[in-house]
Amino acid sequence: MNPSSPNLYCRVVLAWVLAIAFLIPAPAMAAAENLENADSGKPFASVWRLRGDVYATGKRGSSRKLQEGSTVYVGEKVRATPNSEAVLKTGDAGIVAVRPGAEFIAERFAAEGKASDHQILRLITGSLRVISGWISKLNRGEHQVVTPSATIGIRGTDHEPYVLPAEMASATWQQGTYDKVNRGATELDANGGNVVIDSGKVGFARDPHSAGARTRGLMTLLFPVVLAKVPEFFVPGGFDQEIDRYSEAADAISQKQLDARVGKVKPAPVQKVAPAPETIAVPETRISEAQVTDKGCSPLAIGRAWLNRFDRAIEGRDIKTILDLFAPEIVVKAIVRSGGGTSTLEFGRVEFVQSTLDAVTGLKDYQQRRVSLEAALVEGESVTSCKRVVVTSMAIEQGLMNGRPYHFEALEEYRLEQRKGEWVAVKAQTTQR
Repeated sequence: MNPSSPNLYCRVVLAWVLAIAFLIPAPAMAAAENLENADSGKPFASVWRLRGDVYATGKRGSSRKLQEGSTVYVGEKVRATPNSEAVLKTGDAGIVAVRPGAEFIAERFAAEGKASDHQILRLITGSLRVISGWISKLNRGEHQVVTPSATIGIRGTDHEPYVLPAEMASATWQQGTYDKVNRGATELDANGGNVVIDSGKVGFARDPHSAGARTRGLMTLLFPVVLAKVPEFFVPGGFDQEIDRYSEAADAISQKQLDARVGKVKPAPVQKVAPAPETIAVPETRISEAQVTDKGCSPLAIGRAWLNRFDRAIEGRDIKTILDLFAPEIVVKAIVRSGGGTSTLEFGRVEFVQSTLDAVTGLKDYQQRRVSLEAALVEGESVTSCKRVVVTSMAIEQGLMNGRPYHFEALEEYRLEQRKGEWVAVKAQTTQR
């Protein structure tokens, strides 16, 4: 080869690189690609029923059309086109029914009949119907469905998680994660709170990362909720009659397959139940009316009086008073922990009204203590006019929300204006600490 011929030299080097690439076995290359996830590439499920066009796409972007009997592997994105659906049987005798338009990835899966078995599904959009297999008996803590706005824990269940995207959302049904439970129960975790969803119920958690995302009233009320009715977008799939029959026998089927897997009957291990958060005694910190009737303009007294009314209204579930304390144009901002960071959410009065109704309904044994209080006139305001005040307070709150204990600290800030002799909040912000 003539070194003075750079084009020829480059072609030879390129040919050598390609030859080496093709000599490396595909499984070895896949193994290198999947070092971060030991489950990737392993069988997850087989296609039991199928209608229309459903595809599985690997990490490298290659897509294949599924057929009945096809194997779906961990790490593949499964996508059903509109008017198409599939039913998958997982390796632990569970079911994942892929509804029309749904997309999901089996991110982690191991079904070896061991206490370390696990199943983590990531639902990107649309709906699934999931019937848990033996993994929910051996390792309930690692049997989950993860969505853009929530994590759903499984308790031995037949349920239907649904990620409602922005283009399908409405004033009635907002963007976020819904979960309809047909049998058993699930636990919906989002925004630092959680709610248990029993059979026949639907839970909901708003998507905090979407444009125009909304949530419920202030930090005390910032939790997922159980809805009063089933949204109309939950419709049966084309194979649901078969799935219903399978669901009735699912526990026996999965136990039988587990016994065959391990070669003997193996009792499910005792699940460790996390202790409830420690209850902290909250001393009574009521402010007497004498403290807040100072003559003249006292921002601190104004703030104390307003917060006193607000705290009493929450404890007494006095929704009318809560709403009277906030102006019609109120903008409420909540900064909450989300994953490894924080999410900022804003919402207005209409959503504040509805969400306050939802949250107060599920609130019990509410206790609250304010450990600090500061107040000042808004810049440009004078003692003579005394129309606008900024109030900042650190609050410790605890109680039962939807039957679950909670406890947290939050820094609250309110901008108050005097209107027709009454102080109302025109802005409010709460930051979870």
